[in-house]
Amino acid sequence: VQLQASGGGSAQPGASLRLSCTVSGRTFTTNAMAWFRQPPGKSREFVATISWSGGDTTYSDFAKDRFTISRTDAKNTAYLQMNDLRIEDTAVYFCAVGLLPQTTERSYRFWGQGTQVTVSS
Repeated sequence: VQLQASGGGSAQPGASLRLSCTVSGRTFTTNAMAWFRQPPGKSREFVATISWSGGDTTYSDFAKDRFTISRTDAKNTAYLQMNDLRIEDTAVYFCAVGLLPQTTERSYRFWGQGTQVTVSS
């Protein structure tokens, strides 16, 4: 199983970016997908997760009003739409695949390589 994250880059405060994560290979089960991020000098933290059906989503407090997680009908790609970006959103963003839409890292077995998001004026 491989996860390929893309869509990161540089943005100004208030701008938007959309991250994508495509899963290839066989996961052998239905899966939840999630985004985590690691700000510079800090630990990795939960951002958002979405269930297999797409009907169950959970967000961290900092993401719930500005970010939207979604996935394609084919279930193999997840998106993170990030609006109203702030300087503190600067981080490496990781996508992950797990059995259930949990908020903890240990719930996710497969991880992407990360994509850098830099927000600065």
